[in-house]
Amino acid sequence: MRLDHMTWPEVETHLARKGGVILPVGSTEQHGPMGLIGTDAQCATVIAERAAGLCGAVVAPTLALTPAPFNMAFPGTISISAATFAALAGEVIDALAHHGFNPIYILNAHGANLAPLRDVVEARPALPLCLKSWWDFEPVNVLRREYYGDWEGMHATPSEVAITKAAIRDVAATEVAKAPPRILTPDFIRDHAGDRHGPPDKHRRDFPDGRVGSHSALARAEHGELLIKAAAAAVAEDYRLAA
Repeated sequence: MRLDHMTWPEVETHLARKGGVILPVGSTEQHGPMGLIGTDAQCATVIAERAAGLCGAVVAPTLALTPAPFNMAFPGTISISAATFAALAGEVIDALAHHGFNPIYILNAHGANLAPLRDVVEARPALPLCLKSWWDFEPVNVLRREYYGDWEGMHATPSEVAITKAAIRDVAATEVAKAPPRILTPDFIRDHAGDRHGPPDKHRRDFPDGRVGSHSALARAEHGELLIKAAAAAVAEDYRLAA
């Protein structure tokens, strides 16, 4: 159940049973011509909610305003500084810990969040924290490789677009029906991991439609449903191990 859909006595009962919480963390940024601005936030939310139904967790309100400076040349992106994001995430986590949620399971869906979130977690060694991204689990990556191979790319990926197709709405492929100009090299992926994509104007010049080596048009709603199912099951099992 979602925390914001509960009453405080219901939360108190959950805590009395030594219940934990899943904190979804995404972004608000462009995801190519057919990807929703809230793709990362929606991926984190829908997987968290599905996982919570399997493991009995509560789902906290999604942190959707996070660092995405490289995408600020694309309309609709809202980026906050890493320092502001870390401060916000830290205070949210401290509030959850104050009430006694155990574990506090942070489910990430945006690469640029990882470094600040790791700093937040490392600064709180006494808290029952677990940080994972939804793509960390092998059953999920088996599907990503099977469906998309090297065309998964790095941004506006067909896997995340498939999840929003299944959970939110289906946007027609139209101008992105063709593959991007090239498959990303392993060196490029390594050097740009964690969304290290450089200044926004250069980023838009290099990737004018917002996709970074990702063939978004390969996404299918049926893929998305299976990706959600696999990710939710993996997160629920990982949550149980953390509890």
